[in-house]
Amino acid sequence: MPFRRHAIADDLRSQILTGRIEAGARLPSEAQLAARYAVSTPTLRSALALLQGEGLVEKFHGSGNFVRHPRLRITYVGGGRASAVQLATDRALRVSVRATQLRAQAHLTALLNVSPGSPLTEFLCLSREGKSAHSLTRIYVPRDLAPADLSAASSDTEDIAAKLAALRPPLAEVQETVGAGLPTAEDAAALRISTSLAVLSIRRVATDTAGRVVEVALLLLPGDRADAHFTTRHTTEERGSNA
Repeated sequence: MPFRRHAIADDLRSQILTGRIEAGARLPSEAQLAARYAVSTPTLRSALALLQGEGLVEKFHGSGNFVRHPRLRITYVGGGRASAVQLATDRALRVSVRATQLRAQAHLTALLNVSPGSPLTEFLCLSREGKSAHSLTRIYVPRDLAPADLSAASSDTEDIAAKLAALRPPLAEVQETVGAGLPTAEDAAALRISTSLAVLSIRRVATDTAGRVVEVALLLLPGDRADAHFTTRHTTEERGSNA
């Protein structure tokens, strides 16, 4: 019943956005809501799925459906040459970094332009707003450009960013590719979001002056809390040539 699920979602959305149902409040049980709206449980769940996809409602198995607190919105500013560790950090967020040694396989060989099995270091950055996961970033660098003492580096984001910058050759180019889609089940679980909530994905590939890929970052930002901002500045000569 597509019409009924949208009508139910509209009614609950209105109550949430107007504050009649407060942030953090637990919604009535699915059985109670189904009875209230005189629909089947599958139709009710379909309506709730719409709200979950919008980031308004969060379901905890065994506990029920809760109205989510508004998430802090962050803006990803494109075109920069800063470390992706720094880009994954916001002052209002707490970021944990886990470093792992691995070998290049599948898509990583193409992204970093290396042979299969080449040694890499992955930095998994998970930002949190309070206890809630906010964004996820995976950073890959050739092993020789990673800090030797990973246990110390992974405890502080500013420290690891400084060490990566010190080991990295001067950059010649940073390519950024922005896309939107649905998260994988693994990413949705890490971010504690619904698999129906759209995410903003950003891929940064940094190349040095010798043409070597020295850093690849894969950022995943849930669409209910992130914006991407890009600015293009035109020189006086460019403006004159267009006159």
